[in-house]
Amino acid sequence: MGSRTAKASGTAPGSRTAKGSRTAPVSRGSRIASRLAGGATQVFLVVVALFWLMPAAGLLLSSLRSPSDISESGWWKVFTAPAQLTVDNYAAILRNDTITDSLLSTVMITVPATVLVVVVGSLAGYAFAWMEFPGRDWWFLAVVGLLVVPVQVALVPVSKLFGEVGLFETTLGVVLFHTAFGLPFAIFLLRNFFAEIPRELLEAARLDGAGEIRLFARVVLPLGGPAIASLGIFQFLWVWNDMLVALIFADSDAPPITVALQQQVRQFGNNIDVLAPGAFVSMVVPLAVFFAFQRQFVSGVMAGAVK
Repeated sequence: MGSRTAKASGTAPGSRTAKGSRTAPVSRGSRIASRLAGGATQVFLVVVALFWLMPAAGLLLSSLRSPSDISESGWWKVFTAPAQLTVDNYAAILRNDTITDSLLSTVMITVPATVLVVVVGSLAGYAFAWMEFPGRDWWFLAVVGLLVVPVQVALVPVSKLFGEVGLFETTLGVVLFHTAFGLPFAIFLLRNFFAEIPRELLEAARLDGAGEIRLFARVVLPLGGPAIASLGIFQFLWVWNDMLVALIFADSDAPPITVALQQQVRQFGNNIDVLAPGAFVSMVVPLAVFFAFQRQFVSGVMAGAVK
């Protein structure tokens, strides 16, 4: 009886339809994914995001309160007493030479370390992807192997080397350290991205008389913009938020903001009127950089995921 019904309808499971196309069975994973894409899941994700942002919101509100208000109640008190909000703490840290010098020092370290990694990584990535030279694949394997070398392994030997050449406790030493440890990932990322560029496009540019430098500047760099932006964001966030390397190699008289805030905690203990606005400024700068290049970042991360 069941076979007759199937023959009459012509749509038995796994059989061909009347038009000759086979119906694809729906997997259990697909059914679960379709159910999880509903409104309840989106509401849950929004709630999780709000809880994730709560510490940042608490830090912002604490930075806008006076030390006496902070010692008496929690930051949520501002919702019932908004008159507590003030910008006096931010005006105070602008007059604090330690914080302002540390912010300037952080910028002087982060910007060169990011630019050097992007420029050198782009050139090396193009060379490994499209230029022929002896031992190219072996050199690239060596670069990939450097990805697994932890920073902690190099602290002692690099400290000794910097001390001998006069780079210890200098901004240049910190920049060189971050550049050296950022290049393996940069070369690996950009080489794989540049290798996806169609060979016909490069050959057409060479037939038009473009040399390697012009080809790199006019063709490869515009196409590699998303990957380069992603690399720049990764490197900027890593260097800006670093404290280990800065604590060892940076100038103790003008340390980066992470070290300066750590010293404020150690020296003064409960000076939350300095720590809260300083920590929020230290956090909001990389966030601003991320949101400014968010579109390029997403494009670079998703590059190659969809053909």
